[in-house]
This record gives sequence, structure tokens and C-alpha cells, in this order.
Amino acid sequence: MTPRRNGALDKAHTLIEALPWMARFHGATVVIKYGGNAMTEEHLREKFAADVVFLRYAGLRPVIVHGGGPQIQRQLDLQGIESRFVSGLRVTTPEAMQVVRMVLVGQVNRDVVGLINRHGPFAIGMSGEDAHLFTAERKQVVVDGVAVDIGQVGEIVGVEVGAVEALLNDNRIPVVSPIARGEDGTIYNVNADTAAAALAVALGASKLVVLTDVEGLYADWPNSDEVVSRITATELAELLPSLSSGMVPKMEACLTAVRGGVTRAHVLDGRVPHSLLLEIFTDEGIGTMVLPDSASAPAEPGPVAVPIKEDA
Repeated sequence: MTPRRNGALDKAHTLIEALPWMARFHGATVVIKYGGNAMTEEHLREKFAADVVFLRYAGLRPVIVHGGGPQIQRQLDLQGIESRFVSGLRVTTPEAMQVVRMVLVGQVNRDVVGLINRHGPFAIGMSGEDAHLFTAERKQVVVDGVAVDIGQVGEIVGVEVGAVEALLNDNRIPVVSPIARGEDGTIYNVNADTAAAALAVALGASKLVVLTDVEGLYADWPNSDEVVSRITATELAELLPSLSSGMVPKMEACLTAVRGGVTRAHVLDGRVPHSLLLEIFTDEGIGTMVLPDSASAPAEPGPVAVPIKEDA
């Protein structure tokens, strides 16, 4: 058999392997937290956009919640505004909040929308402020038993998904900046992992996918680079206090999602090209999957049922 035919057969096998997963998730809402290297390296940015459009054509309903830490840091440095972090959260003064809002809504969001829309008129950008999508309160942080003020950093207390659902029903791809408003009109910076989890729960999403810069949740970091392939909510809750500060918001988001009714949550390495498709449409998958306590193992898709239209 010629190499050309072998290559064609490999592609056919990949498509057939994807078929039951495509059938299972057809019409399902998938919330994707987009950040890390996948957002800053050009070749990964383009592949991410193509993957999202593939999901849309495959019959899924993708929703993107993006971060923008590196872009925010770059702009703060340019303006000479000091950056400080407490418990992994950026201390956000009113001066810094203006920069955060400008970068996330005016720059990063437009970049993501533009990348996706190279493939067609799909993506529409919005902020958590729009249509009161995210309502937040000032987040309280306690360090060593002492309350620490971290400024305009918000904790989401309400989610109004009407505008997002309207876009999904119009076959669009919502791209959301993690900015929220308070009841008094104060604008808050919200952790993008946390915002993605809250939105996934409110939408009744089938999946939350968190793209990051590591392969997944390590079983015994830094002593081992073995990745936990799946973990239940209770097991994850017990493990959280031992995790590094960078992983805590991501794993807390996954925990919040599955405890809020999202069927599966995943942490994937966004540095791997097409990691989204590998996770959703292959039998093996990659990264770490978080399951509700009621599900000890991921359900395998059953046979593909082909609907038969009956005569009226």
C-alpha cells in the first residue's frame, strides 16, 4: 500500500473514532477557558481558533471565556503601575482596573474574535458587564488569619445567561471577558477560571475545558511528572490544599463546575496543538478529567443511532 493511501486511511480511522463522540456531544454546550501559552504563541492561537470553529461545525455550542494575564502585565509595566499578587490573585487598584478592563475588553477579546472570524461570521465578543452577565462582590482574602484588601477583585454572585444563550441559539460563538459589575456599579476583575466555571454551571454545560501551561494535574509534583488522568470531586477537594498556587484556581473551577451539575471538567495542556479536539473527539483523551462523585469512570459513547424520518 502506498504511503499516500496509508495517510488517507489514518485520517479515515481518526474520523471514525471521532464519530461516536460527535454523536454524543451534538448540541452540547462546552465552555472553554482560554489562556496561557495557547493565547500568546501565534501558531497555537491560530490552531485554537480553528479547533473552536471545528467544534461549531461538528454540532457543539462552544463558549469561550478568556484570560489575559501576560497582556495585562505588559501594559501595566509600560505604564509604570506596580503589580502585586496575593494568593495567586492580582491586587487591582482603581488605576490598575482601568488597564485590566482596557486590555481584556478592548484588546484581547477583539483579538480572539478576529482569529475565529477568519473562518466565518461566528464569534461575538462581550464583557461580563454586558447585559449583567456577571454580577460580583468584592472578594475577601485571608492570609495567615489576616484579611487582606486586594482591591477591585470580584467574586461572582450572579450570572444572567440570557444574552449568551441568545447568541448560541443564533449559532454564534460567544467570547467573554472576565470583567464583572457590582450592584453599586463598581467594576471588578474576576479570575477567568472562576468566571468560566460560573458560566458553565449557569448554562448547564456538558463540559468545562480549562487550557493551561501544564499537562494536567500532577500526582506528586515536583517528585513525579505523572499526570492524573481522572479524579472525582471528593478526591480533588482533599487534594486542593496541597496544590501549587497557580493550579488552585483551575482545579477549584473544575470542582465548582462538576458540583454545580456540569458533567465533566478537564484541564488540558494548551501548548499541545489541537488539544481541544484530542480531548473531546478521541477515545484516549489528554490531560486531567474531573468527574462528579456519582461517576467513577467516564461513560463511553454508545452506538451511533441514525434517526429515520417517518412519513407523516
